[in-house]
Amino acid sequence: MKLFLFLIPLFLLSNKPKLLLLKTYKDQNITNWVMSEKLDGIRAYWDGENLLSRAGNIIHAPKWFIKNYPSFELDGELWTRREDFENISSIVRDKKPSLKWREIKHYIFEVPNAKGGLFKRIDKARYYESDILKIIPQIKIKNNAHLQKFLKDIEEKGGEGVVVRDPNALYIDKRTSKALKVKSFQDTECKVLGYTKGNGKFSNVIGAIKCQLENGINFKIGSGLSYQNRVNPPKIGSFITFKHQGFTKYGKPRFPVFLRKRNIL
Repeated sequence: MKLFLFLIPLFLLSNKPKLLLLKTYKDQNITNWVMSEKLDGIRAYWDGENLLSRAGNIIHAPKWFIKNYPSFELDGELWTRREDFENISSIVRDKKPSLKWREIKHYIFEVPNAKGGLFKRIDKARYYESDILKIIPQIKIKNNAHLQKFLKDIEEKGGEGVVVRDPNALYIDKRTSKALKVKSFQDTECKVLGYTKGNGKFSNVIGAIKCQLENGINFKIGSGLSYQNRVNPPKIGSFITFKHQGFTKYGKPRFPVFLRKRNIL
């Protein structure tokens, strides 16, 4: 029995894909790199047979959705539109796929384990592009001003940020300085400890979420919460993602704003 219990975690971990992960842009030299919008959806890795989440769990997409997928791997984001993460998450998390999957597209940014630079790898997937499979456009960066304008345009439209990549780099299945996320704000996760009572028009719902950072520092988030978030707040003990503008000298986030519940796929 002990041997059986020991083997279960190893079996589960075997499905977890090794993914390209982003570092943060901090004025690095990105001459001749490319940029694309960072989509705020659900990461989905096609292993040739199944769609897998970042954690290695099977995403129960309808058969018609994956019918014409290739036999080789693809990596991308399941997405509908900007500022729609909660809806995307609810659709994708269902074990019995609903008709709402018709809202979802799979936006491809990588062909894992293919040979050559980024454009050569991506070209391998172009034959399979369809109403479901979309390849994310990669724009050559002229200079830093070009990047900053692109970032501003994306954020003004409600987008999350930008990804910049070295198109000449070979495929990398870990966190790498050859692929960076660019945002005008920082985002971090925290654990939900509880809630404060709302006032005024929020007297019957929560006012703020009590949170704790990984280092044990406690604080509250009251901004960015929709009325639905206040009626049905994230569960105590769960994790949420928030954005902020750095930290105070006491280690608390400056101007924290709720973004979303953490994806648990």
